[in-house]
Amino acid sequence: MINIFKIREAGSTVRREIGAGITTFMTMAYIIFVNPAILSNAGVPFAGAATATALGAALMCICMGVITNRPLAMASGMGINAVVTFSVIGFQQANVPWQVGMSVVFAEGVIIFILVMTGLREAVMNAIPHNLKRAIGVGIGLFITVIGLVEGGIIRPAPVTLVTLGDFTQNYAWVTLIGLLAILVFMALKVKGNILCGIIVAAVAALLLGVAKPPATLVGSPDFSTFLAPFQMVNGKLPVLQIFTPVLLMAVFGIMLTDFFDTMGTVVAVGEQAGFVDKAGKVDNIRSILAVDSAAAAVGGLFGASSITTYIESAAGVADGGRTGLTAVVTGILFALAVFFAPVIAMVGGGYAVPNADHYVMLIKSGFQAPVGPAFMFPITAGALIVVGFLMMRIIREIPWDDFEESFPAFLTVLGIPLTYNISYGIGFGFISHVVIKLLHGKARQVHPLMYVVSAAFVVAFLEPLFMKLLAR
Repeated sequence: MINIFKIREAGSTVRREIGAGITTFMTMAYIIFVNPAILSNAGVPFAGAATATALGAALMCICMGVITNRPLAMASGMGINAVVTFSVIGFQQANVPWQVGMSVVFAEGVIIFILVMTGLREAVMNAIPHNLKRAIGVGIGLFITVIGLVEGGIIRPAPVTLVTLGDFTQNYAWVTLIGLLAILVFMALKVKGNILCGIIVAAVAALLLGVAKPPATLVGSPDFSTFLAPFQMVNGKLPVLQIFTPVLLMAVFGIMLTDFFDTMGTVVAVGEQAGFVDKAGKVDNIRSILAVDSAAAAVGGLFGASSITTYIESAAGVADGGRTGLTAVVTGILFALAVFFAPVIAMVGGGYAVPNADHYVMLIKSGFQAPVGPAFMFPITAGALIVVGFLMMRIIREIPWDDFEESFPAFLTVLGIPLTYNISYGIGFGFISHVVIKLLHGKARQVHPLMYVVSAAFVVAFLEPLFMKLLAR
């Protein structure tokens, strides 16, 4: 194992990699429960979606670890699952069968994989200016921090000020603070696996404060009803053949663009922290990483789990010492076990339902503002996300803030990612502003040709709601 994953060369140990894999899993285990909850709104069977989510994440985490030897974990992407549920399947009350929605995801995954194999996706990534890559990492760090603050109840939505201080009469907020304080104490004491130790302390606090309950049962049976969704007969026709309409093809493009750049931002941000991004901002072995990620999108649609993508929560494992693919493999194995031990995982990584609360976490993540049902908080892992966000912020000092041409696009990227709750949107702000500023300063030749193409694609993506509205008439 040491030789397979080159653990010594990476300056790590098997014990550290296993601990990092557990930490990564704990910070993203919520997806096993949140993803089916969102997809079920579109008619996807909840039990089937839960099995598909866990097994899809397990398979692709292991593939990423073995093929690329990088500590990058994968699972169904938040945000994309909401787009599939509410914009693709539920678009204009068109009653698109959920199998057709999964076919859209499957198609965009296949297209992105082809782009990787032709080298285009890698070329685009290498064309991004280094300072924009740094800004992406910083923006994602802020994004993770905001997610942790919201999921932990430290901040909450407000009608006028957008956000306000959380409600500290609620026990889940104190679970978050206890977990955060525990991590800080373990970091000060230089305890290995400090983030994982903090999560364990938070879990104990959650049990004592009644935020979490011991599982009533230990095991549950898997449900494979969503598997091979694009090839399940619907209305006498294969769903994968029903996506050739203007609206659904536009959806393929929109989801593809999000997948395309979410992964780039995540890989650069985690890579900076893990040490596999060089001084020029290039990611070592990037084609293999992008190939696995692209295949994962198609697998997500095939399994009925929505698009599977590289998770920014991978940074939690990296912060805990993970440096090789063994970290991702351990995370994958735990996802596989979660298929059978979902009740146990629910206690730690699952959500705490808050009836009649105004912390609509799932809706905020999905971009929807109307309250629907109870909110779900994730206080046990919230402290870990806050600390990981802090660790990712440190690269901000490398951005030349006295150079307007370099710093303003970086500024928009840093702010755009957390404020839009979307990595791709923030990247789009940075790309477009970079091109515009260079043109206004008469430096068009300093812009890589691919940056013009990608920026134009982002403009189209931002105007997609207008196009969708026109096509629906």
